[in-house]
Amino acid sequence: MTDLYTSTAEFYDLVAARQVAGSGPALRAVLADADPAAGPVVEVGAGTGRVTEVIAAAVPDADIIAVEPSAAMRAVLGWRIGRDAALRRRVTIVAGAAPDLPLPERLSAAVVFGVAGHLLPAERVRMWRRLTERMPSGAPVAVELMGTAAPRPMPATLSLRERIGRQDYEWWIAAEPAGPAVTRFTTTWKVLRDGRVLREVTDGYDWHVHDADTLARESGRPVRQFRRVGGHHVPRLGVVYA
Repeated sequence: MTDLYTSTAEFYDLVAARQVAGSGPALRAVLADADPAAGPVVEVGAGTGRVTEVIAAAVPDADIIAVEPSAAMRAVLGWRIGRDAALRRRVTIVAGAAPDLPLPERLSAAVVFGVAGHLLPAERVRMWRRLTERMPSGAPVAVELMGTAAPRPMPATLSLRERIGRQDYEWWIAAEPAGPAVTRFTTTWKVLRDGRVLREVTDGYDWHVHDADTLARESGRPVRQFRRVGGHHVPRLGVVYA
């Protein structure tokens, strides 16, 4: 089980906060019709638990299986779940990794945020099959569509800047094609005080690009792409329906 976030996990919650602000409303809308009687909701790649909280609010009667392979991420995830008595009763944290997730026999829905591109296409096919075969007809698999359908270069770009105390945190992202359907991302976190860089942490990973058409092909299921919810723009959310 590879931990892709060991070096940058301390910063991840800053990204997750923005992720929830952008995709949270659409995710809540997608999960509104999930039937908790059909089984728990599984979250593939729960990270630090920000999305877990959205799932819990959207399906208040469902148990949640929060799957996260990174020990550093699980430390924050466990803290976030542990401080809330209701979540402590409902959320089970599992140290698993896609596509061979430990899954119950029945599920009511699945959430796959920030994960699908880490998998080879054949691994994604296996994951879609393992998820949808456990769901009733029409149950949703919500997938965050990061990037585009084809690799493209991107110079180092400031993607996020937050201030905590007297320090500023900057997240820089660069990309370059690494194959016909693969983008190599390089991420750098900078910690600054008074404009001076105190620390830099750089990491990289390959992302196997996909879009709504790719999901439909791989899953063999209907896919809907959400672009606007409640009059607001939605950043890249696709839904596979079992």
